[in-house]
Amino acid sequence: MSRGMRFILSFVVMAVFISVSGVALVYFLGSGGPTIETNSVLWLRLPDSLGEQEADDVFGLINQRDTVLSLVSTLRKAKADERISAVVLIPPITEGLWGKIQEIRDAVTDFKESDKPIVAYLEYGTGQAYYLASACDEIFMTPTSPLILIGVSSYEVFLREALDKVGFQADMLSAGDYKTAVNLYTETTFTPEHREMAQSLNRDIYDQLVAGIAEGRELTLARVRALIDEGPYRAADTVRVGLVDALVYEDQLMDGLPLGSTASVVDYADYRQVTLPSEPGSRVALVYAEGVINFGSNGNDLQGNQTVGSETLTSAIRGAREDDAIEAIILRVDSPGGVAVAADMMWREIELASAKKPLIVSMSDLAASGGYYIAAPADVIVAHPGTLTGSIGVYGGKYVAGETLEKLGVNVEVVTDGAHADLFSPTTQFSESARELVQAQIDDTYERFLQVVADGRGLSRDQVHQMAQGRVWTGRQAYENGLVDELGGFHRAIEIAKVEAGIAADSPVDLVTYPQPRSFFEVFRNAFGVGATRGALGVLISPFSEMVRYVLGPLPLGYVQGAPMVLMPAH
Repeated sequence: MSRGMRFILSFVVMAVFISVSGVALVYFLGSGGPTIETNSVLWLRLPDSLGEQEADDVFGLINQRDTVLSLVSTLRKAKADERISAVVLIPPITEGLWGKIQEIRDAVTDFKESDKPIVAYLEYGTGQAYYLASACDEIFMTPTSPLILIGVSSYEVFLREALDKVGFQADMLSAGDYKTAVNLYTETTFTPEHREMAQSLNRDIYDQLVAGIAEGRELTLARVRALIDEGPYRAADTVRVGLVDALVYEDQLMDGLPLGSTASVVDYADYRQVTLPSEPGSRVALVYAEGVINFGSNGNDLQGNQTVGSETLTSAIRGAREDDAIEAIILRVDSPGGVAVAADMMWREIELASAKKPLIVSMSDLAASGGYYIAAPADVIVAHPGTLTGSIGVYGGKYVAGETLEKLGVNVEVVTDGAHADLFSPTTQFSESARELVQAQIDDTYERFLQVVADGRGLSRDQVHQMAQGRVWTGRQAYENGLVDELGGFHRAIEIAKVEAGIAADSPVDLVTYPQPRSFFEVFRNAFGVGATRGALGVLISPFSEMVRYVLGPLPLGYVQGAPMVLMPAH
């Protein structure tokens, strides 16, 4: 090795060592909790994007990921902490699905039992932010912000005509008239079933929005509907009609709280590190199923979205099942589904665990298709009214780019042995015999799905079929149809787990996350190991496939290989 190469190598090693040492120093120095003054105000700014579980990587060690549970736990901690006199809640500006927002709204309602004031501050008044804010004692808003309280709308995109123009085809098959995930590629507009489902979901979420505002602001349902129809509002008009209590800037907000001149502010990022004294309690396992279902280990897709791997989840459930110290298991599901075979592998381990100890499912934003498949064996299923669930249906197929490639001057030659060896050729559509075989596989998976739900919910196959066929329901609709046992959030799931396990209602519970979080040094070993390099090279050697995945959406590996999908539409 030349002197120059040795110098470069030494420089790289030294840089990595300094980086690792610096991160380690930050990690260990930041492990102590802050000092909280008496008469403090918790400044709780909600992030635009909330996940379910802490990031298990290098950057997660430096900057803790905000999760639904960390926010809810912070509010519950502030409720009991005598040093916290009030809370200022700042809802996120961007809008998303409704389950997580309802989880936090429930925590606000619970906090109000302390008789401490909790006020909302809208930096920009979106409809979902206002829905959350309406649970607080008072609502303040910046003096120049409009209030975009205009109801609920959803939009569906159809690519069929655009794909036809470039010769790109989606050769898709499905089981269930409401399994509309393929409609994005195969239709130019709504099918009757698709429109019916979209209207039903939209209306139920709208009704939940109206009911929440009416309850929080002590208005009639008719008055709230009228106010929504008159929106959007200029800032001054929001006070006139009674939707907002006052228009203030951030520096003026504290002056309006009855806390005296000695009040101090503690930020959520600091307060979340505070630990209140508590007695050891019964051990309850907490297992997360967050993201699109696939084979292998948990990870992230090309767009940065969390994926849940069959290997990771089955290992976690098995560990909780075999641990004699664990008295119950809570499976927290936030998944639109994914690969059917991977979901079935998870189902098996969950079924075994449910037979041994109480297993409760707590649903977040999504527990649909494969996400509902894995929930079916639970003893009790708990969902929010706005959780999207159900979507009991199957689809599969392939993308056909032969004509597109031809227009680009790309020629693909194929050599095959076997009547259906080219079944998943990316250049030609299914032959009639191949189509029949693929449809039979999809139908078989659908029947399996129906039976899994029938066994888990104590229903007949035909009863499930009436609610299935790929149809998505809100949590409230799912509850009315018997697909969900109770409406509520994560802490309701804990209460049920205690009852099922014979734990006294007033006894504390220690949540044990499975799989166990990796240690500091395990994270760094994997981050700079062979696996990290191999993952990076994988993107470099297959740029075309990754580009297609990015453009067309998060396609699990099994999809490319032809596995039937249990994935909800518009995931």
